[in-house]
Amino acid sequence: MNILILGSGGREHALAWKVSQSYHCDKLFIAPGNAGTKNIGTNVTIAVTDFPAQKNFCKENKIDIVIVGPEEPLVKGIYDFYKADDDLKRIIVVGPSAAAAQLEGSKSFAKAFMYKHGIPTAACAEFTADNYEKGRAYIAEHTLPIVLKADGLAAGKGVVISTTHEEALAAFEEMIIGKQFGEASSKVVIEEFLTGIEISVFALTNGKDYQIIGHAKDYKRIGEGDTGLNTGGMGCVSPVPFADDAFMNIVEETIIKPTINGLKEDNLEYFGFVFFGLINCDGKPKVIEYNCRLGDPETEVILPRLETDLVALIAAMDNGTLEDVNINFSENSFATIVAVSGGYPGDYQKHLTISLPTIPAEQDTIIFHAGTTAKDDLILTNGGRVLAVTSEGKTLKEAVDFSLTILQQISFEGIYYRKDIGFEF
Repeated sequence: MNILILGSGGREHALAWKVSQSYHCDKLFIAPGNAGTKNIGTNVTIAVTDFPAQKNFCKENKIDIVIVGPEEPLVKGIYDFYKADDDLKRIIVVGPSAAAAQLEGSKSFAKAFMYKHGIPTAACAEFTADNYEKGRAYIAEHTLPIVLKADGLAAGKGVVISTTHEEALAAFEEMIIGKQFGEASSKVVIEEFLTGIEISVFALTNGKDYQIIGHAKDYKRIGEGDTGLNTGGMGCVSPVPFADDAFMNIVEETIIKPTINGLKEDNLEYFGFVFFGLINCDGKPKVIEYNCRLGDPETEVILPRLETDLVALIAAMDNGTLEDVNINFSENSFATIVAVSGGYPGDYQKHLTISLPTIPAEQDTIIFHAGTTAKDDLILTNGGRVLAVTSEGKTLKEAVDFSLTILQQISFEGIYYRKDIGFEF
């Protein structure tokens, strides 16, 4: 099979790494890719939302599978574009229809879906400019902390957790009146704050059947001890120590099965990954959010742990045999630690030269490129999150220590990474 992966981050490098191991994979292309993906497949200069250019490329290169990394093309209807075109509809598109992608593209839609299908989540209310004053009154009477979410896609920056009413009111005004996130914050969802430990669970589904392909604990805060500003993710661990069989059975029965059944009941076409962003509230998981694709940096830790052929899984998703596939995981622990540019998640420099070490053959460590680019023989930084170092160990501590050992040998100006990933376990 000829396979095209859309995206340029660490998630896409990890996907390319995993897909390239499949005997089903003949030719692999990544659009636009990064300095790491070019060593696995062929990078192609096509934007993830340039559907006409993708069509031409897919026809010329006889593409059989398109794996969509980021959320924007999903929300903009890439699945529908391919399936409506006689030249493209034979291609397996790993991603939901635009209607189903509203689970990620609209917090309001996702909440209504969860309420309808009895899926546990935080209580909430929605407000727009039309009932702005009611929103202010609602916030003034709300218990603290208060969670405010821009309804639409806001590049991972549309969530504010306020510890005072004044802070919440200011955030509310900035979102709706100040149009902080443009159309994405024209509607704001206000939620109760849930206390617990977050966990991300990932499934592959055809809208009828599903397979769980991994779970991970993500670390969003820039500072050690989970302090400071939120980021796109500073590291991950998998498996999550508290996610034993009993807990995962609750997740499956109360969240995953009702979600897949809801997709079927609501006639939402869905052929791809579902990211369940959950929080463990004293053993009772609740949904914080859905994503309609794999997470980043979670992908960099769950795919190395997954021993099943990913391309075979995708083929089974397409041909209706997904429920018959045996899913195998490594029994070891995995830890991903992200190296970021100085100043991230604020302003940071780009195009800084990166020096990478040679990894000892006996050490199970992979360096996934995220924000990188290649120029001549140099590898340069090209984003806030630059690299994700994933290691395998017999214990979680061993996996973390392996990643830290490699990170100490990586250099670029202003490099920063957390040294406490997995600290609470």
